[in-house]
Amino acid sequence: MTAPVAHPQLQFRNLTLGYDRHPAVHHLSGEVPRGALLAVVGPNGAGKSTLFKGIVGALKPLSGTVDLHGITPRDIAYLPQAAEIDRSFPISVYDLVAMGLWRRTGIFGGLSKDDHAKIREAIAAVGLTGFERRVIGTLSGGQMQRMLFARLLLQDAKVVVLDEPFNAIDAKTCADLVALVQHWHREGRTILAALHDLDLVRTTFPQTLLLAREKVDWGDTATVLTPANLQRARHMCEAFDEEAAACAA
Repeated sequence: MTAPVAHPQLQFRNLTLGYDRHPAVHHLSGEVPRGALLAVVGPNGAGKSTLFKGIVGALKPLSGTVDLHGITPRDIAYLPQAAEIDRSFPISVYDLVAMGLWRRTGIFGGLSKDDHAKIREAIAAVGLTGFERRVIGTLSGGQMQRMLFARLLLQDAKVVVLDEPFNAIDAKTCADLVALVQHWHREGRTILAALHDLDLVRTTFPQTLLLAREKVDWGDTATVLTPANLQRARHMCEAFDEEAAACAA
């Protein structure tokens, strides 16, 4: 018997991304199959967040393309790094989680009885029952991530992109959120996560992209995360010239 063909959900074709025409991700090509559970790893400055911003449409390519194969950036559930979340904004846990329904209801759309039930279920699923009226600025780091995962639950997206989702949170919260990611994977969703914890990558993510501004290796995690590859990635990032010439307009 032949193995079933894994159709791509994301495809990068000679993709270069950057800021002010200075590239941060160079000439990346490859595809992410539907239903993949893919870790994106690399040293600080390797371009992981830049790649994710390109996937969700927040950053236009300098050259090359990102093919989403039948979906749009609005169909992607995206969790940026915690540092990009404005915790000073005066909004409650309940109202922020409810934003996960905006794609269906619109910003000014009303919420039905069923919608309110789904919001309560999502909050309960991440262990935050009783926190509904808390202002987000009063939450701990772990509680904040639980809340953001509840919002992702409501988005019910086929593709989930997580940028450093487990940084600076307690072990119990990390374990609970990893279990939720594994549940999404079993449901057949395509999941990409930028991570620094290589032990977590090895135990949880079957596929890994090792990035150092360009692809170092991509494939089975055990094959990619070798000492030689990791050393090469460090050297590539250290050697990158921040003053390199900009790409042609």
